[in-house]
Amino acid sequence: MPVVGLEPSCTGVLRSDITEILNNDQARKVSEATVTVAELLARTPSYAPPSLEGVRVIAQPHCHHHAVMGWEADAKLLKSAGATVKRLGGCCGLAGNFGVERGHYEVSVAVAEQQLLPALAKAEPGDILLADGFSCRTQATDLAKTDGVHLVQLLADAARKP
Repeated sequence: MPVVGLEPSCTGVLRSDITEILNNDQARKVSEATVTVAELLARTPSYAPPSLEGVRVIAQPHCHHHAVMGWEADAKLLKSAGATVKRLGGCCGLAGNFGVERGHYEVSVAVAEQQLLPALAKAEPGDILLADGFSCRTQATDLAKTDGVHLVQLLADAARKP
């Protein structure tokens, strides 16, 4: 049975950290069963994504996508749905609670200024920020007044359109 992770940091814990912490058969089984939503949909033969034709996505993969899970399944899903995707390669800068801890705010903002904030400043009306991570969405809202959506929200919204 798959364990479907929605929050990338939690998914990363179940995919990687759990075996380092527990190092037993049960932990390995959980790790091997843990998938992202995009990975689950990719291996579901009957699934066809709703059309995202004409949708422009600014994608901020979470750091756990970069470090543990990969983002290839997400990229393929968005492409097959017809979305135009600008994928950002850097960290949002918030990193869980790092960016709100005393003495870290300036570093957090400097990291966000590398890719996330410039991409949002250049966004055109109607562009959608896709950010599965709560931290990434929080950073975008706080620093750029831009709300992001999770992949599940993006797909659900598209599926509701006639």
